[in-house]
Amino acid sequence: MPACFALPRLLLLILLLSGFPRLQAQNPGPDTRSLLPVPATVQWGTSRFALKGRWRVQLQGPKADSALRPVVVQFGTWLGQQTNDKRLSTELVTSGAADLTVTYGRLGQLAMLGDDETYSLRVTPMGIALAAPTHLGVLRGLATLRQLLTTEKKEYAFAEVDIADSPRFRWRGLLIDAARHFMPVAVIKRNLDGMAAVKLNVLHWHLSDDQAFRVESKVLPRLHQVGGQYYTHAQVREVIRYAAQRGIRVIPEFDMPGHTTSWMAAYPELASVDSTYGPAQTWRTLNIALDPTKETTYQLIDKLLGEMTALFPDPYFHIGGDENDGRQWRRSPRIMAWAKEKGYLKENGQLDKHGLQTYFNRRLLQYVTKYRKKMVGWDEILGPGLPEDAVIQSWRGRKGLYDAAKQNHAALLSNGYYLDLNFSAASHYLNDPLPADAPLTGPQKALILGGEATMWSEFADSVIIESRIWPRAAAVAERLWSAAAVRDVPDMYRRLALVSNELETLGLRHRTAPEELLMQLAGGGDVAALRTLAGVLEPVKEYKRHFQGFTYTPSTPLNRLVDAAPAESEAARQFGVAVEGLAQYLELAPAAERFKGQSSKALLSFLNAQLRTWQANDQQLQPLLLKGSSLWEYAPLSGQLRLLATLGLERLQLLEKNQKPSATWQAAALKQLDAAKAPAGQAELAIVNHMRKLLTF
Repeated sequence: MPACFALPRLLLLILLLSGFPRLQAQNPGPDTRSLLPVPATVQWGTSRFALKGRWRVQLQGPKADSALRPVVVQFGTWLGQQTNDKRLSTELVTSGAADLTVTYGRLGQLAMLGDDETYSLRVTPMGIALAAPTHLGVLRGLATLRQLLTTEKKEYAFAEVDIADSPRFRWRGLLIDAARHFMPVAVIKRNLDGMAAVKLNVLHWHLSDDQAFRVESKVLPRLHQVGGQYYTHAQVREVIRYAAQRGIRVIPEFDMPGHTTSWMAAYPELASVDSTYGPAQTWRTLNIALDPTKETTYQLIDKLLGEMTALFPDPYFHIGGDENDGRQWRRSPRIMAWAKEKGYLKENGQLDKHGLQTYFNRRLLQYVTKYRKKMVGWDEILGPGLPEDAVIQSWRGRKGLYDAAKQNHAALLSNGYYLDLNFSAASHYLNDPLPADAPLTGPQKALILGGEATMWSEFADSVIIESRIWPRAAAVAERLWSAAAVRDVPDMYRRLALVSNELETLGLRHRTAPEELLMQLAGGGDVAALRTLAGVLEPVKEYKRHFQGFTYTPSTPLNRLVDAAPAESEAARQFGVAVEGLAQYLELAPAAERFKGQSSKALLSFLNAQLRTWQANDQQLQPLLLKGSSLWEYAPLSGQLRLLATLGLERLQLLEKNQKPSATWQAAALKQLDAAKAPAGQAELAIVNHMRKLLTF
């Protein structure tokens, strides 16, 4: 295991050994070890099942076990890769002794939302038994079994355990936006492997937007031709097959009536105003919308949906419906005249934009229903007259989720799960679709299907997207799978590091790609100092990257330091844990006894060592900063890191001497902290808040 992932354990050990009453008073919770998501029930034994030279697997289920056989073989291949010095070989047996016995009742039906994913897993010194009502439960059980593999002194084993497990929510999704930046099939497949590892079961594939339409259309071919790269029908079917093998449904989204500039670039007759368009070359919300008053619009949509609903077998079909403010409709005399005739004007003569979009949605629903699909849309589509069988996905707030359920709509939560906004895993983890105070009745709560993490790709191309999704998406996966009471944030982060290791063994590039980008930025020079700086940076939060003086287009390379920086700095988080531990220690320890114990000295030593590294880093980085203009824009952050580290070291010296900082020193420190908050190159120092606590407690 890399040393950087051993540090949280070291810090936790230091904090526990330091004897902090607050920490000791906390309920330690269940023994979760390396499991994420946490299963419903876990009983650990004291022994283990040790691997020998062979891995024998017996499948006991329907004759049509073709859905499981490739997965079992793949698991054995992975196991062999992790234990290569054992030369482990996989053998499927039909009788006799087996290391893993898999028993299941029937093939699960992906088309049945919420088909049984229950499983039980028992590991004893004699062997492993995995049982489930459906093969979907077997897939979830194998994901758990992978996390049970341990190694000690080159001996590989599975810990003795008895697990009974099932998901809390039926719909546990990840949205991948392939419209803004195209994501090759290999990227989609790698992320499907990551999803399966943490028991996510829905890929929401965002396939059209202002910038491009990403699926080959044989009935309206100009749609995919004007936007550049796209998926062929054969590639779409391959992704669906690959996902199904992992128990994951694929739901396409073709956003309309807004986010459709690329549609009008191909078919100008769809436009609401008499303008011609090309695929959008900006990330701004354009508020360009299809004309909802022309029958020709619906004739074209009918053709498209007829083709796309046949290509995507899932019973759910996402039509978008977000971010249309109606400005183009209001500016069109023809549309306003139509709206007046049909009764879509308000009493003051203004357009009833929501009413007109509801009309559009009802027309869409007719086609979606004709092709035997259930319509899903963003929360803007919710309104009077929308049939109850439309599913609402809330991105603007929890209110939309609750309003949907109160109006008898099934609903999904994405608000709070936007991975592209660069918030912490903890913020996603503590965001529950059904908190205890949800103002819903029992039947209304049953309409909350689950949620989806969303990865919009304005600032994530096919190279770095995995570093923006993983491992934080695993925190969302646990929230959607595990019991609501599973909320131990420090333990989640401990296990998140282990999941990150596991994902790397599956081929994901969430660590590899940023490291390769750093090496490119270093231009063949020593990358260590650049890595240290990048490790304490994060991209600016929310949508600020759009408004900081750097203009992005779909063709802008994402190859700057901000793109190599983590979405959430693990180095900064670990530093914050140590600062918090120190603050608790100083609050509780008598002044005369401070820093006399071994554990408190170890905590102080960790903080001093980290601050010295940061203090010295700026000088070591200067040759690279001077060498390349693309790095020079981050010089202010490097300098601020040095200055903050210097202040931190001074503060620790004062604490060791049991001295308080002077008012002058405190004022200067606060001024420096305020200066350090300023971003540079669309990135910001992730340690500022932790440093503020260190300098001011």
